Order: sequence, then C-alpha cells, then structure tokens
Amino acid sequence: MQWLTRTPNFNFVKYRRVAMVTSSLLSLLAIVVTIYPGLNYGLEFTGGIIVEAVYTRPADLDDIRTDLTDAGFETVQAQNIGSSSEVLIRLPPADPNESTTALQERVFGVLRAQDPGVTLRPPVIVSGQVGDDLFENAGLALLFALILVFVYVMVRFRWKLAVGAIVATLHDVLVTTGIFALAGWSFDLTVLGAILAVLGYSINDTIVVYDRIRDNFRLMRRGSALEIVNASVNQTLARTLVTGVTSLLVLFALLFLGGETLFGFSIVLIIGILVGTYSSIYVASSMALALEVSPADFIVTKQEKVDELP
Repeated sequence: MQWLTRTPNFNFVKYRRVAMVTSSLLSLLAIVVTIYPGLNYGLEFTGGIIVEAVYTRPADLDDIRTDLTDAGFETVQAQNIGSSSEVLIRLPPADPNESTTALQERVFGVLRAQDPGVTLRPPVIVSGQVGDDLFENAGLALLFALILVFVYVMVRFRWKLAVGAIVATLHDVLVTTGIFALAGWSFDLTVLGAILAVLGYSINDTIVVYDRIRDNFRLMRRGSALEIVNASVNQTLARTLVTGVTSLLVLFALLFLGGETLFGFSIVLIIGILVGTYSSIYVASSMALALEVSPADFIVTKQEKVDELP
C-alpha cells in the first residue's frame, strides 16, 4: 500500500490527444445509439399498468415474470413491496380493445395458477402523457444541474476550467447513457436518478483535480503548463482511485444482492464511476491544456490600502 503515500510520476499528458480523440468518438457514438436504436424506456416514461398482488406465501418473482411473459405480456417488471408476499407488477400499456376488467382477469388467472389464494388490488393505469411530462422534467433537471455546475466552477476557478468541467461531465453522462442504450436495459426513474448521481460524482472528481491545478500554478512558478497539470493529476491519483474503488465495492454488492429492482441503478453508477475516473484523469486535464490555462488565470490581485489620513 506504499503507492497510496507516494506521489507517482506517470506522464498522463503525453497521451492527451489520443484520449481526447477517443473520448470524442465515444461521445458521438453514444449520441447515435441513444437516438437509434434508442433507450428502452420503462413504464414511467411510456405509460402502462401497475398491479398489486398479495400472496398467501412468499412470492417467487422469477416465476411471476416468466408466467406473465408466457401469457403474452411483454417487459414485465415485478418487485416486492412491504413484505415478501406483496408484489408490485408493472405491465406495458394494454390493448385499446381490451377493458381494464378483462386485463385484470387475465393477470389474475396467471397468478392464481401459482397461488389459488392470491388477491389483486385494482390496477392503476399510467398514461403516456405522464411519461412525456416525466421525460421533459428529467431533461430540464439535467440542464439546470449543468448550468449550476458551470456557474459554480466559473466563480470558484475561471471560465476555462468551467468549460472543461462541463465537457468532462457531459462526456461521462453521454457515454454512460450510450452504454445503457446499447445494452438495451430498461431506462426508468431509478436509472435517471443514477445518471444524476453520476453527474455529481463526475463534477466532484473534476473539482478535486482542478483545485490542485490551481494551487500548483501558484506554487510551481517555473514549471510549464504541461508539467504543472501532469503533476496535479499524479498528486490526486491516489485519492481518485481510492474513492472509485471503495464506491465500486458497495455498488457491486448492490448489483449482486439488490435484485432486479436495483440492477439499473447499480449498473449505471458502476459504469459512471469507471468513466468518471477516466475523464477526471484525462478529459478534465486535457481540456485545461486545450484552453491554454496559465498562471495568469489564477493570479490573486491585492488591493492597495489607501491612507486616508491627511
């Protein structure tokens, strides 16, 4: 563990152009796959039907999903609520020609084959308009968060680093969303929350690197911009890796032990932390150099005291 207490001397900036080209291509590819084939939106965004079932014994969620899928229902989601015998079932939008009562009877018939004593509560129908409103509000939340990030970094540092922070954050969000779209996993509200958490994690890592860059520009007077930025990344490397690894340990535990309910949330954060760790080392520092950050950007001007005595 001695590497945690020693400052390494890796030449990260040597590969900054390769990293920027790679990141640009990944971001463009992520935008393409997000548009086509697109995200596999969950019922919160597309609309659908929510059914609550109460079993006389602990319910087998895998059997519920399998039996309902075999009965003709697509993209069935099932999770426990309250206890192991209470199940929340999410179904895609019903056929317009099928009444709610007929749908409930069809679901009831499938579940009754598993447990004759099962009871169903009246289904709740989520309209597509609600999903559109949620999607619009999610986009506004992401845009508002990016604007606040830009203002905060610009006030604390300078506009050059603010632009770099936004680029690094957008890179992390785009690549994470693109991988999720490419895999075809269900995109629901928990996944959206995880993406916003990735945004926060990414900007936190970037701020740590930029804070060290600012300090070193004031301390390392004789070093070039390349040397100062590279030294700053090396000095924060141990902190970046330790934070990422400890977070991943928890998230892998959620991924394997949290069940289907937390799968999307866990996998998005795992991807986001891996991408965010890479971007804080390469994208954020490369953007600072691309925008020609210099010691003049961090000079603190001292106001001269005026002697008011005659």
